[in-house]
Amino acid sequence: MPRLVGRAKRIPPPEPLRVLQLAPRHLSLLAYLVFDGPLGVKELAARLEVAPATVSLMVADLSRQGVLERREDDADRRRTIVSIAPAHERSVTDWLAAGGHAWKVAMEPLTAEQRRLFVETLRAYEREVTGQE
Repeated sequence: MPRLVGRAKRIPPPEPLRVLQLAPRHLSLLAYLVFDGPLGVKELAARLEVAPATVSLMVADLSRQGVLERREDDADRRRTIVSIAPAHERSVTDWLAAGGHAWKVAMEPLTAEQRRLFVETLRAYEREVTGQE
């Protein structure tokens, strides 16, 4: 596991993103937007398991850098929808989708039961490391 995480951390961002102030906490947020599309701040907070105020600060930071865009939800003006800015969409997607593709290739030969066991094992590891029950 440490080797896997170490290698993943060494994957450099694409050239257009290298000049930006991206921190590890931004990667998870960007990954959710790549794989799930535009999301509300509260949905991002729930997925990242942080307070909505924390997500708002991250989104504001990335919006100032031009990586993200915010807009009001047409159905609920109180809700803010966050998406990757078109200028950075291809770079962010290509960068983070490589990891998704690698997981797909690694998991493809497994049966549904083997995949379930793998995911449960990772969740058990996460619970143990974080002290959660």
